[in-house]
Amino acid sequence: MQVDDALLARLEKLSFLKISDEKRQEIVDQLSQIVNFVDNLGELNTDGVDDKFAMSDEATFLREDIPYCNSAINDSIIKNAPMSNDHFFVVPKIIE
Repeated sequence: MQVDDALLARLEKLSFLKISDEKRQEIVDQLSQIVNFVDNLGELNTDGVDDKFAMSDEATFLREDIPYCNSAINDSIIKNAPMSNDHFFVVPKIIE
């Protein structure tokens, strides 16, 4: 995948971010490095690796899942939202 100014402009629009002109090339370079690294992972030969491979033979610690809701926390979070309705965040539509 080629990261260029057109892709960066699309990512800006989708993320509602504004990247300054002096930072654009730096961001394109960094995104290109990330994409190249991920592409390299696809070249790894994993044919002989077990699907359930783990670094440790110990089982994962499990805990009881108990639902808990502190309405004071919810209220303090929602009061910082630019727009909210009925305890939900209201965001602009971004689907094209």
